[in-house]
Amino acid sequence: MIKKTIAVLLLVLFLVGLFYRNLVSYAWMQASGQVKILMNVTDVEDVLHDASFPDSLKQKIRLIEEIKQFGVDSLGLNPSKNYTTFYNQHGKPILWVLTASEKYQLQAREWKFPIIGTFSYKGFFDSTRAVQEEKALMAEGLDTEISEVSAWSTLGYLKDPILSSMLARSEGSLANLILHELTHGTLFVKDNLELNENLASFVGDWGAIRFLTQKYGAESVQLKKYEFSKKYNDAYAQHVLRGARQLDSLYKRLPGVDSLSKKDSLKYRLIQQIVTSADTLLGGTLTLNKKKPSEETKLPNNAYFIAYKTYKSRQNIFRDEFENKFNRDFRKYLLYLKEKYPSL
Repeated sequence: MIKKTIAVLLLVLFLVGLFYRNLVSYAWMQASGQVKILMNVTDVEDVLHDASFPDSLKQKIRLIEEIKQFGVDSLGLNPSKNYTTFYNQHGKPILWVLTASEKYQLQAREWKFPIIGTFSYKGFFDSTRAVQEEKALMAEGLDTEISEVSAWSTLGYLKDPILSSMLARSEGSLANLILHELTHGTLFVKDNLELNENLASFVGDWGAIRFLTQKYGAESVQLKKYEFSKKYNDAYAQHVLRGARQLDSLYKRLPGVDSLSKKDSLKYRLIQQIVTSADTLLGGTLTLNKKKPSEETKLPNNAYFIAYKTYKSRQNIFRDEFENKFNRDFRKYLLYLKEKYPSL
């Protein structure tokens, strides 16, 4: 009887694995990539006592410790064991994200994962696998984009390491990044990636300014540098989001256009206009990207605009709520958000 039961269970597992073979294969790749990193980390304390490690980078590691503490003490973010280990990338990227969208609609391709829910992007520790999946999506007629990732959050399930690439960031950029990822470990709503990423982006931006002001002063070089870059980044993001709304409006009119070449012409003509008009932002110092706008294949596509909607489309909503309903008391605001949204 026992043998028969085991045989049935093995058969069920085999059939489940066969049916979900793509998901199982992907999960194995991601788990293997994560384990490879975690097996090659060094405790931060050992790095700080390593005479061969540059003092300038040790200062950045100590800064990360301060940022973490600030996030817990001043913002009410959850304490964690994250960033107590260090992983040396040796100058190489280790994680890539694939985003895809319908060709004539700003509608993201979504991927569903157990426990964590639905995502409008898919991460890869293997760039070859990312390119393979991108080609398959392109064959379906989707717009796609692959980008490198500078950090990620395992939502408290594992100890996320400090990556060596983080230490090249300025003080403000580093504070933004760490607070962004710690926010994911504090509040992460299943099946609502846009809320999660927008909230983390809001906390990263606002928290970085508070941290820099507290540590270096309101007139410090570090704060001024961050505020300067934030002004440009905000203008850039708002321009892309305006462009996304223009594309939405265009796509609603396309069902009446029979010719695919005409649809493409209208689409890329508008995207080119968006790219070109970015040159006028903040005195003509910004450009949407460095690709030649005369080449349709080199222009940003829908996946590019989807990424900005995911991370930046709800910033004003969070800011207005924070300032007008909670009088800029972040601890109260965070408690309200935790009560409002069930977190993993």
